[in-house]
Amino acid sequence: MSVRLITSAADRRLLDESRSTRAMTWIMAIMLFLTVLAAAFGLGTLSAATLLDRQLAGRLTVQIVEPVDHAREAQTAAAMATLHRLPEVVKATEVSRTQLAELLRPWLGSDGADPDLPIPAMIDVDLGVGTDAAAARVTHAVMAAAPAARVDRHEAWMSPVSHFMNLMTWLALGLVLLMAGATAAVVILAARAGLETHRDTIEVLHMLGSTDIQVARLFQRRIALDTLFGGVLGTALAIGTVVLVGMQLTTLGSDLLGGLALSSRDWVLLGLLPISFALLATVAARLAVLGVLRRSL
Repeated sequence: MSVRLITSAADRRLLDESRSTRAMTWIMAIMLFLTVLAAAFGLGTLSAATLLDRQLAGRLTVQIVEPVDHAREAQTAAAMATLHRLPEVVKATEVSRTQLAELLRPWLGSDGADPDLPIPAMIDVDLGVGTDAAAARVTHAVMAAAPAARVDRHEAWMSPVSHFMNLMTWLALGLVLLMAGATAAVVILAARAGLETHRDTIEVLHMLGSTDIQVARLFQRRIALDTLFGGVLGTALAIGTVVLVGMQLTTLGSDLLGGLALSSRDWVLLGLLPISFALLATVAARLAVLGVLRRSL
């Protein structure tokens, strides 16, 4: 199946391609604009979800909830010593009481800095490998050294966020596929409408010896160009929108939203969308035209 990007003057006169603007081009621009936005959202969400999983997989928080000060300090020291000996632990840092008071300030106000307030000790732990087995070994060792310890995996309490982001990624993929299907449907309708418009001309071409394949090439070439030109326009507008939104996200200072940034691979995939849709339109137009010609003409 061959498609020439530059049509001859005869072909343009035959299929009324002398018009500078066709509705098909603008329809495809809108379709690609929405498709690229959905794809960018999906790729950005996938990147953020992957980054979140990687960051949280090996993170633990150890709390020593012993109410007696000297016992809490002793168990904290024992837990720190145990964590430093474990090969699975890359880093273990005790959170100072000042930092804990700042964390509690939104709920307790200035009372969080009261030295008589029994605030649990807290230790941030980074594991070299964030597997379930490694986390279980570390938890068991810490509990043996500090009976009042509670070990929380960041991955566990952030899993609803991760699941939601994965759901949004699949939703974006579904939207892209839906837009591809809608594009194919629009192409089929446009091809059939063109056949009806040029029915008399096509009958003359058949009498002159033209085959169905040759007639189909005229339509698929026109529709491919319409889709490509409109797709490039819609993609350019969508990419500009994505860049603008990305600049706004960087000003928010959120690590989670900052992970929505697109990689070089993502930009390449977005740039390939108008070409992919042009190929899809070409195939859809060819099949639609050949199907109608074989049945009625």
